[in-house]
Amino acid sequence: MNKKLFLIFGIVFAVLFLNFVSGELTYCCEKTTDGAWCQNAELSKCVEGTNPLTNQPFRKVPTSCESTSYCKKGCCYDSLEGTCMENTPQKVCEENKGIWEDNKQCEIPQCELGCCLIGEQAAFVSQTRCKRLSGMYGLEVNFRKDIANEVQCILASTSEDKGACVFEQEFERTCKFTSQKECKLIPGEFFKGYLCSAPTLNTKCGMSEKTSCIDGKDEIFFIDTCGNIANIYDANKIKDQEYWTKIADEKNVCDDKNGNVDSAKCGKCDYYLGSTCKNYNSAIDNSKPTYGNNICRDLSCEWEGVEYQHGETWCANSKGIKENLPGSRYFRLVCYNSDVTIEPCSDFRQERCIQDDINGFKTAACRANMWQECSSIKTQRDCENIDKRDCVWIKGIKLQKDSENGACVPKFSPGLDFWNSDSDAGSVCSSASTTCVVTFEKDLTGKEKCLENCECLESSWKNKMHNICTSLGDCASNVTIVKNYIGIGGYYIPAPKSKGSGGNSSK
Repeated sequence: MNKKLFLIFGIVFAVLFLNFVSGELTYCCEKTTDGAWCQNAELSKCVEGTNPLTNQPFRKVPTSCESTSYCKKGCCYDSLEGTCMENTPQKVCEENKGIWEDNKQCEIPQCELGCCLIGEQAAFVSQTRCKRLSGMYGLEVNFRKDIANEVQCILASTSEDKGACVFEQEFERTCKFTSQKECKLIPGEFFKGYLCSAPTLNTKCGMSEKTSCIDGKDEIFFIDTCGNIANIYDANKIKDQEYWTKIADEKNVCDDKNGNVDSAKCGKCDYYLGSTCKNYNSAIDNSKPTYGNNICRDLSCEWEGVEYQHGETWCANSKGIKENLPGSRYFRLVCYNSDVTIEPCSDFRQERCIQDDINGFKTAACRANMWQECSSIKTQRDCENIDKRDCVWIKGIKLQKDSENGACVPKFSPGLDFWNSDSDAGSVCSSASTTCVVTFEKDLTGKEKCLENCECLESSWKNKMHNICTSLGDCASNVTIVKNYIGIGGYYIPAPKSKGSGGNSSK
């Protein structure tokens, strides 16, 4: 027999044998009946039917999820935006409508980088991303695969010398602001660094009060009487002949260092600072330009009375999410071009929103809620390993006989479809049910004295058990204590329990 085939057979046999010895055969369920993704469970807990994201049956394999392909981390490719994300779980990728590849470092053809030349700008991105960026500016795609790194890409974007190209047309001395290369084709006499409105060139082109937005540029520019681009709009230099003679150094152009948002006199807009050139709109813009009809439009957003910068992302403060109440869900919000879009994280709190602040700029992302293994962990050290799971250790309560003096529960409790008769929500919640037997002794006068498990009489013990219940999912020790995210309590009243018991599930 082939040695490699024998080895594979031996591994499979060993897995099946161990499962047999343990008394049950566990499967890696692509999705479980309680809404979890990629969890080791009994076959009965694996969801049947077709996955609407892939139009394929939900997968289940009699092995550990770490050994499967669909639960591994790989490369997530967005075919629309042309972006690639490394080390992304397959299910997270598919739920965000991405294409997943079994390659953690994204070493795939779709993610190969090249130089994207956009007007006078450049970006070292994939070809699909280049098409997307070029389309946003209405420019032709110019993607260079032969440029292998970002430094060379930036150097390649250096524009040719620009200036005034003077030539005769219909017995008039006219001008076109262009490159030296194009001027030779007209043909014309080229004046490097000059504007067509320069009085010394003696052309029909002169100064004007017109302004314009230019494709591929953020700023507002003056336009001369021949329609040529001049320097950046500065109302204070409308009649400054020197400003209309040569290309100005941008360092000497008006600038408030904040993108000149809604400035009536300065057109030095900056997309990265939250502004760009747009046609003036009295219904949107706060001020009217002194000259021309263009303004540095504010791209920031306002959400619930708070101002957010263009490009910022943050986590929504939705109802009940702090307590992970039934029906609550995490959301990520995005400010883009003055509009706020809402992006929901996976339902049943299978993803949570995380947020960071970098020098005052907020960024947020939906991250997989790794709660599935919590209840099976027996030590505090393993429980609090944040690289592998999102769990928290509650001291003083033991749900497993052979565990340390504590219980490991999800830090962000998942949602459960407890209204579904086929759901295992009941079994999940009941795993935290426990009974504490308290021993009393009566003296000759009939007065009781607690001897054993006296801590179970204290409210702190009951509170710990309640916290464990709610951490496991949409569970509670009493339906009157926990309500859903809109403030409505449960409808199921549990049967009375004996003194000292706690941790009962409710629906």
